[in-house]
Amino acid sequence: MQPAAPAAAEPIRESATPAPRKTPTGLQGFDEITRGGLPAGRTTLLLGGPGSGKTIFAMQFLVHGALECGEPGIFVAFEESPASLLVNFEPFGWGLDALQPDKLYLMDARPPIDLIQSGTFDLRGMLAALGELIRRMGAKRIVFDALDIMLAMLPDTASKRQEIYRLNDWLLRLAVTGLITAKSGGDELSSVGMQQFGFMQFMVDCAVILNHVISDGVSQRNLRVQKYRGSAFDENESPFIIGQKGLVVAGGRPPGRDAAEVTDERLSSGIERLDTMLGGGYFRGASILITGRPGTAKSTLGGAFVAAACRRGEPSMFVSFDSDRREMVRNLGSVGIALGEYVDSGLLRIVSVRTVSGSAETYLVRIRLLAAECGARTLVIDPVSTFFRSSNRLTAQRIAERLIDWAKSEGITLLCTSLVDDVGGKSSAGSTLHISTLADTWIHLTYLLEAGERNRGLAIMKSRGTAHSNQVRELLLGASGITLADAYTSGGKVLMGTQRWDKERADRSDAETARMLSAVKLAQLDAEEAHLALREKGLQADRLGKQAERLLLTQANSKRKRTEAQDDSEVRTLRSADASPDEAD
Repeated sequence: MQPAAPAAAEPIRESATPAPRKTPTGLQGFDEITRGGLPAGRTTLLLGGPGSGKTIFAMQFLVHGALECGEPGIFVAFEESPASLLVNFEPFGWGLDALQPDKLYLMDARPPIDLIQSGTFDLRGMLAALGELIRRMGAKRIVFDALDIMLAMLPDTASKRQEIYRLNDWLLRLAVTGLITAKSGGDELSSVGMQQFGFMQFMVDCAVILNHVISDGVSQRNLRVQKYRGSAFDENESPFIIGQKGLVVAGGRPPGRDAAEVTDERLSSGIERLDTMLGGGYFRGASILITGRPGTAKSTLGGAFVAAACRRGEPSMFVSFDSDRREMVRNLGSVGIALGEYVDSGLLRIVSVRTVSGSAETYLVRIRLLAAECGARTLVIDPVSTFFRSSNRLTAQRIAERLIDWAKSEGITLLCTSLVDDVGGKSSAGSTLHISTLADTWIHLTYLLEAGERNRGLAIMKSRGTAHSNQVRELLLGASGITLADAYTSGGKVLMGTQRWDKERADRSDAETARMLSAVKLAQLDAEEAHLALREKGLQADRLGKQAERLLLTQANSKRKRTEAQDDSEVRTLRSADASPDEAD
């Protein structure tokens, strides 16, 4: 007997489990990291050390739900009183007083200071009261802030686990989106599992870790989503700041969101001859890098660019890490770049961050917020190499990448200057900033030392999509503005400054001498031509005289012959003689 043929394997079917619904948090950048927000109707654990921003995160989540999503919320405070919360959150301008009690309810769940614990207790009573409040308000969001304080009152780990699971089951049963905050053991937090209540990470559907560290004397706040059941998310740490409106997370470009529309539109650099070298100017939405040593006019080129943008009526922003706003207006005005009127009209915003301390990530987030506030279409950061002073090389590189990616996604034309020691891109801090590989256009400014002079030179290192000039031009600054001089070479060397001036003067002198010699030669030729013309006229007169003389001579000979013939005839007649034999013949 033949063995029976094996049964055909059934095809593998993809799971039909739908992706979890998301509840937007309203935290700029965080919803992009989590692809939409926290899991709706489920529990999220928010863990962090002191000062990491847990309570702000939680309250901002509730305020956004009440104001923007029509979802009332409840804030259960185990650590701070409702009165303290209202005072602490007042600077954010969320209007908590107006939201209470119908859209936002603050519950004081702090244990009394003089509490003497006797026997055991659980959360059932509080949860029953909260359940009634949820039904009355129609609440969709609830926060348990500093739950670890309550858990610390339980006698053992088993009791703590039991109450945590009780809370989680209660949240799932009511289908409200729950957020639990708890303290970590320190600022160097890397995993929830390292903490006393680490078992909570296995229970919740989403775990978010906040940390606040000091690196080289600079404050740095970071956020990381450790887990998110049923959803993709960004697993890397993302920096965030506590801004005027709450937490702002420096997330990357949301998946599926392309950069702004790519166009062939050109924008003037503010320098006519540089536009010619670039084939018409910079592309709109491009990223431009201007590198050079101190004093090579990097800031000046940035000022010329924003001035040109303002003349077109485009909102612009100039971020300076080196100078005060008034100093920038004065200094650029000395080279014919007038920015004061644009600053006064609000078309240009100059932000001086010379005295602002913080990490490079903090700078990036603040720049994004400020650019959004003024609706900037043109942005200058002078210099971007400052990021190295407040972060390590790898962090600075990531920041540069996110900066360019963000600008392109918003359609902002970005110009960055960078302080370097050489063309290779080595920064003054000794770290290498590879932003030149990311930039669309790279212009390098340098000094040329010759004949006891130091002159500025400009060269276009690259410009994507452009048939740009390969010449080195001398950059000249004057009260009337910025100009680029023609390149002069001698013996294979580019001449600038006095040498260029001497070369130009010599060329002008040679041209004048050649012009004068040509004029003298032309005069000589004219004189010779006139002399020959006179000679020609004299010869013509001589010829006519000779012709007349010949005619007269011919006529005289003819007359003489006739006269002689007549005389001979008369003589013969007088002599009555016969004709001579010759005559007879």
